[in-house]
Amino acid sequence: EAKATTSLVAEQVSHHPPVTAMHISDAAHGIRADGYARVEMTFNGAVNIRQVGHAMLHIDRFEEDHLVPLPDVKVRGFLGGCMYPEITGTYSIVSSAGFVTEMHFSGEGMLRGKRNSFTARIYAKADVKKRTPLYEVSGVWSEGWTVKDARTGDVMEKYEVEALENAPAAMEVAPVAEQDEWESRRAWAGVLAGMEAGDMRAVLAEKTRIEQAQRAMRVVEKEEGRKWEPLLFRSTPVGEEHARFHNLAEGVGMKLGEDRTKGVWKVDEERVRARQMPFRGSVTPFGEGC
Repeated sequence: EAKATTSLVAEQVSHHPPVTAMHISDAAHGIRADGYARVEMTFNGAVNIRQVGHAMLHIDRFEEDHLVPLPDVKVRGFLGGCMYPEITGTYSIVSSAGFVTEMHFSGEGMLRGKRNSFTARIYAKADVKKRTPLYEVSGVWSEGWTVKDARTGDVMEKYEVEALENAPAAMEVAPVAEQDEWESRRAWAGVLAGMEAGDMRAVLAEKTRIEQAQRAMRVVEKEEGRKWEPLLFRSTPVGEEHARFHNLAEGVGMKLGEDRTKGVWKVDEERVRARQMPFRGSVTPFGEGC
């Protein structure tokens, strides 16, 4: 079987509140996913990152949809001076084929536990009350895991992240000089250069520069009666996308929350195919030409 070639398109579709939309696809294998997230952060000795939103994965071969929640993340290690992110909580992935995968993430505790540990159990959605598992998966998602038949206990498969056959191919990204003014690595080039140099004053200055320019652009747009629009994604009205979510989420306690994310976001594939640089004409993130 041919190796997968995966394409990613992502865009910040809202600044207040901050919402990012994403589209991932492998055209040769008929797999694609649309997702979006609003990030909310709090601090209580660790940075708690809560994501409001979800992803919808579609597999052409089986004509299946999978509703995927976006997990919460904690950034730990402040006291020890060695920070690291860790997924926390319990989440359900729901399939249109009638199955639910319940995943529980646990981490490193004071006395026991291992970083990035998880367990997952797959059961029929019709069995949502008893949750009788058909298959079980457990391990450490950054190292490897084991798949078992829950009814017999037999090991069906083992996966090792660092195995040679599982090594990912290099990610292809255009050189910064060839990117559009609005692409992340170019738009935030000054901030990234300051971080690499360890110059926090430069980081703050460059961050402030771009944020002030964006605020000024919003003021001009409001005065002229214009509305800033995302380039590659659209917020879908109440209809098919909402119905797909509610049909899958029924009975597992997931809520849409479209009022907190300015809608349900999906890629506009025609715009992606037709995009040409410069993406926004003479307008740059710093406002020149607007």
